[in-house]
Amino acid sequence: MKFRVADFAEITAKLVAAGAVPVPQREDTDHYFNAPDRDFAQTDEAVRLRRIGGENYLTYKGPKIDTLTKSRPEIELRLADGSHTATDAVRFLSSLKYRPVAVVSKLRQVYTFEREGFQLSACLDDVGAVGRYVELEIMAEETRYESAREVLLRAVAEFGLTDHERRSYLRLLLEQSAMRTPAPKRK
Repeated sequence: MKFRVADFAEITAKLVAAGAVPVPQREDTDHYFNAPDRDFAQTDEAVRLRRIGGENYLTYKGPKIDTLTKSRPEIELRLADGSHTATDAVRFLSSLKYRPVAVVSKLRQVYTFEREGFQLSACLDDVGAVGRYVELEIMAEETRYESAREVLLRAVAEFGLTDHERRSYLRLLLEQSAMRTPAPKRK
């Protein structure tokens, strides 16, 4: 689940008080693609190449499976490190007629903690002009979905997160770009 926040000070203090452990801050650069045979904006899917420093990951995200959380099937492949591999991944997708859509960059500070046998992550994301957000995430097998969802909802309440945002960073970026694009002049 993702929540808009004005700044990170309050949530950081709550996470630390709850025993969450910080991971070194990183910059994620996500290159999103659309499929040649369907529009991912319509099917609620995503394909991206994520770069974290020199690391590369190719990810498929399936449609969301409930109306409150952003729970969805996800397949992530770790690729070899380096810009050459990233370039090859883009060439690979382009050769399959996948089209680049946008690039979303964010500074991400991750905190990890445990609740009721689940490992959770709190990602404090500064997505530039799109805003600041906190994402709470649990990775769980499908058979544990209901339990994981309940633990996640309790963590949301524990940390007092209220400004819920279901749209992806990609969607927010594209909507923001559309608002800034002037309408064509009529002659």
